[in-house]
Amino acid sequence: MHQRTLGRDLQVSALGFGAMGMSQSYGPGPDRDANIALIRAAVERGVTFFDTAETYGPFVNEELVGEALEPVRDQVVIATKFGFAFDADGRQTGLSSRPEEIGAVADACLRRLRTDRIDLFYQHRVNPDVPIEDVAGAVRDLIAAGKVRHFGMSEAAAATVRRAHAVQPVTALQNEYSLWWRRPEAEIIPMCDELGIGLVPYSPLGKGFLTGAIDQNTTFTEGDIRTTIPRFEAEARRANQALVDLLGAVAARKGSTVAQVALAWLLAQRPWIVPIPGTRRLARLEENIGAAEVELDPDDLAEIEGVAANIDVQGGRYSDQMERMTNL
Repeated sequence: MHQRTLGRDLQVSALGFGAMGMSQSYGPGPDRDANIALIRAAVERGVTFFDTAETYGPFVNEELVGEALEPVRDQVVIATKFGFAFDADGRQTGLSSRPEEIGAVADACLRRLRTDRIDLFYQHRVNPDVPIEDVAGAVRDLIAAGKVRHFGMSEAAAATVRRAHAVQPVTALQNEYSLWWRRPEAEIIPMCDELGIGLVPYSPLGKGFLTGAIDQNTTFTEGDIRTTIPRFEAEARRANQALVDLLGAVAARKGSTVAQVALAWLLAQRPWIVPIPGTRRLARLEENIGAAEVELDPDDLAEIEGVAANIDVQGGRYSDQMERMTNL
């Protein structure tokens, strides 16, 4: 697997692995042993960058990732996140990020991950009630203490990132980015160019839609987050099929899959973009990894851009409540 650099010096595989779906959002899946085996299979195939968060589960996803990667800890980069509050029963209750809490969260993450350092510690969502300079300062202290190596932010507005970066350099931003959600192109990507910050797209396959495996007739299991997302309503899926058809036409010509073209398109946008597709299946893992070998030439990229510019993607990417927690 080719390597890429986030920020000044965080070396990671060109494609990472998003572990969230192993613990939440997509309904019942494989058991714990199978998930651990899949994470280790990713390492064997050259993936070195793994993404989790305290809120995934909550807490159990970090435990899963920690157990899976403990035998190869020095070969991999682990990213996790802080920024939510939980009640005594572990239920998420809202945004947090108070500086006096961040250190305790880091210690708990370290225990669950079975490690002595967090390679990349993201603020999961910005809390508008806590000055971002205070958050960045708290992470700076954790870096000085050796508990954290790099600071990251997720779904933050460009102006907020700039303020944080002035206190503690931001190594990477994690934002949703794909051919069907391109808002980062307006301000985030130009700012990353300017400041030397890496971009880690989550949902790079549009929560499965850009694999070509979902159409207007697809039904989702109980507990699948896509039942709550406007973009996955049947009418929106019918309208958005045009984007999959575009990727399919390029894939047929390249001898690749729809998903591989979607990931290759992201990789072609900047050398410091590292998508983190998630999966619970070995076949999909291998398909995703294969995207790193798909080369889109200027004609391919021009074709995708020209056609995509005329496709009006239908439906919101989140519920209104979830969307209000982004771009702060």
